[in-house]
Amino acid sequence: MTKKAVIVFSGGQDSTTCLIHALPFYDEIHCVTFDYGQRHRAEIKAAQQLSKKVGVTAHKILDASVLNELAVSSLTRDNIPVPSANSSTNDVPNTFVPGRNILFLTLASIYAHQVRAKTVITGVCEAGFTGYPDCRDDFVRTLNDAIELGMDYNVRIETPLMGLNKAEIWALAEHYDKLTFIHRHTLSCYNGIKGSGCADCDACNLRAQGLNKFLENKAEITSRLKEKLNLK
Repeated sequence: MTKKAVIVFSGGQDSTTCLIHALPFYDEIHCVTFDYGQRHRAEIKAAQQLSKKVGVTAHKILDASVLNELAVSSLTRDNIPVPSANSSTNDVPNTFVPGRNILFLTLASIYAHQVRAKTVITGVCEAGFTGYPDCRDDFVRTLNDAIELGMDYNVRIETPLMGLNKAEIWALAEHYDKLTFIHRHTLSCYNGIKGSGCADCDACNLRAQGLNKFLENKAEITSRLKEKLNLK
């Protein structure tokens, strides 16, 4: 039987690392990118380019613009400034889009049902995104249970990066010899700048800090990654 997976694919560092990690394990991969009227719309084009570069031909752009109407965030409203990393607080940041992962994972699971895939993969992780309630492991597990009950369909939502920090995510890219590729071609920046980004927003700050930590201590971080993910 053909082993299929659907990946929630934004074209950022995390989802692209998930895609690279998944390629050896699945016969057929479907990338799903959501157009929700996001501020950094360049990510949609970046996602399309990236999936082609790694040889994934099944890539669907889904209209989720209703989220833009309902969710108030600096990523859905041009009149709300994206905060700099230095201005971040312990509260939920204004870059949080309420309901985004609820909607994305639900729609991706519906799509998985359509193509008869048993796995949905998302790049959410707790370590790099404290303050984002929909990136927690207990949220994903709870939603997964509800989706299976609601569709009467066995689909597993996998979060391969959940227990990793940003340095370990870079180490995973290096494991597949894709660190330079991911550094140059992915778009994580809240201001929509590919690669190293704007160097000011929280996403760019987390990305840069993680890369620096990995480059400073490759051996230890790589060893820890391999133990966590049981990599050879």
